[in-house]
Amino acid sequence: MNVTVIGSGSWGTALSMVLARAGHSVKLWAREHEIANNITQYHENHLYLPGVTLSDTIECYTDLKECVTGRDIIVFATPSHTVREVSLKVKPHLSGSEIIVSVSKGIENDTFLTTSQVLTETLSGIIIEDHIGVLYGPSHAEEVCQFKPTAVVSAAYSKSTAKIIQETFLTPMFRVYVNYDIIGVEIAGSLKNVMAIATGILDGAGMGDNAKAALMTRGLLEIKRFGTRLGASQETFMGLAGIGDLIVTCTSKHSRNRYVGYRIGQGEKLQDIIAHMNMVAEGVKTTKSIYDWSQELQVEMPISTHIYKVLFENYDTREAIYALMTRNPKDENVY
Repeated sequence: MNVTVIGSGSWGTALSMVLARAGHSVKLWAREHEIANNITQYHENHLYLPGVTLSDTIECYTDLKECVTGRDIIVFATPSHTVREVSLKVKPHLSGSEIIVSVSKGIENDTFLTTSQVLTETLSGIIIEDHIGVLYGPSHAEEVCQFKPTAVVSAAYSKSTAKIIQETFLTPMFRVYVNYDIIGVEIAGSLKNVMAIATGILDGAGMGDNAKAALMTRGLLEIKRFGTRLGASQETFMGLAGIGDLIVTCTSKHSRNRYVGYRIGQGEKLQDIIAHMNMVAEGVKTTKSIYDWSQELQVEMPISTHIYKVLFENYDTREAIYALMTRNPKDENVY
């Protein structure tokens, strides 16, 4: 297959390595000339995956037309809040036969659209909905690029597209399962970033393992409550895109969302943390989307609500923890 990956961050670069190892012709689009030149000359993404040698078959461009024209599959690996802007720039160069894959996790502010829904909207008239899908799951780029065992799920608006995505990315160390519940997969993969910020806050504040286990468990219930309200299958949240991605993002040293939460838990301000990061913590913007969306749908989301208050209303982290711990008594399995 001729595959183009839009976005040369750590995740886009790591997936380019997976695709090259699977034997595909791979083009990678970089916004920055410095990154494109570094990959072309030295086969290394020095900014996002330093020290990792890339396949010399990966071609890197800064020109979108050159990168996407005549390709079979286009993978969007940009930060979720830029998918709309970039996809509109890509659209004039598409033929309409391409399979579109989003690996960006997030909910767009104000519209409350998942990334596949954003792509369905922006590429309308060229790409049919049945040609759009996602690839989600517990998969840190730092381990994928070392070809450590990883399992993810492909989901799409059509079964055939989900299977094409599965077959395209499948390698011995990158196992892809098919899941046909695309809204459940996207909600799970997006909201777990909010919970990762929350667990990072607990770690930063020294709240211990008991608190973290409780938060992850109740956080999963909260994600499931929200997803099923939108028509998602409960089973999705017990799979790789649900509990699998939640575990790795809440506990891993590679998690940018957990890192942001950790520093907030130690007393730092969000603006200061973001200003010194060279990669995006998707959970920050998703927290705002989920807070606003849950208010509109009248879905109770206590953890997400308190994380929103901490991030955007300067609510004290210890007060937020106390407020969650002293909510009215509940039955565990009652929403």
